[in-house]
Amino acid sequence: MSARILLSLLFVTGLVAAQTSDLRLPITLSADSTDYDGKSAMMMFQGLRLSQGTTNIEANEGRASKIDFEDSIWHFNGNVVIDVDAGHIESDSAELHFTDTQLQLAIIEGSPATFEFTRPEAEETTYAEAGRLRYDLDAGTVEFSDNAVITEAGNQISSSYLMYNIAEQRISAQSAGPGDEKVKITVIPEVAEEQLPSAEDLDVEEQLPLREELR
Repeated sequence: MSARILLSLLFVTGLVAAQTSDLRLPITLSADSTDYDGKSAMMMFQGLRLSQGTTNIEANEGRASKIDFEDSIWHFNGNVVIDVDAGHIESDSAELHFTDTQLQLAIIEGSPATFEFTRPEAEETTYAEAGRLRYDLDAGTVEFSDNAVITEAGNQISSSYLMYNIAEQRISAQSAGPGDEKVKITVIPEVAEEQLPSAEDLDVEEQLPLREELR
């Protein structure tokens, strides 16, 4: 498998790391309205906007067991937008579980949920989409399911299910079952890209013959 495709899966752990590094900073929260449900012991927000360090979250609705990330569960629903340093997520819903300011579990869903991340010192942006993403700290895994597609610099991997093992830096991909689409991988050879001259390197007379040869 292409090393570039493998590295592209690191964007999820990069988002998690960026968020984790901000968890002890002050939290700024604003909302159009706020309610407290005594039966469920949950704070409820409409038109929620939350920020902490480089992390910003917006959603039509939000619910939280506590207004901090010490030991709490946060639910976000409707036009969820999560921005962290070098990363951007848009989804229909997100559920985040924190223990001792550590993100233990994240479940992000959408139709599809979309992800963008630029790795440090990388020119290309990694794009991904999936119906569901599940990050489990204890298991050390990130799972993409429901038509997952990850693209970077023209390289792409798509599958019904992708799982990335963080410790082993290993990716597993599989179809959902009989009749389902197979795992697809598209890789653009770097040598081929380097050998093919760009339009700027050719004058008008040279461009036409080259196009004919490429047909």
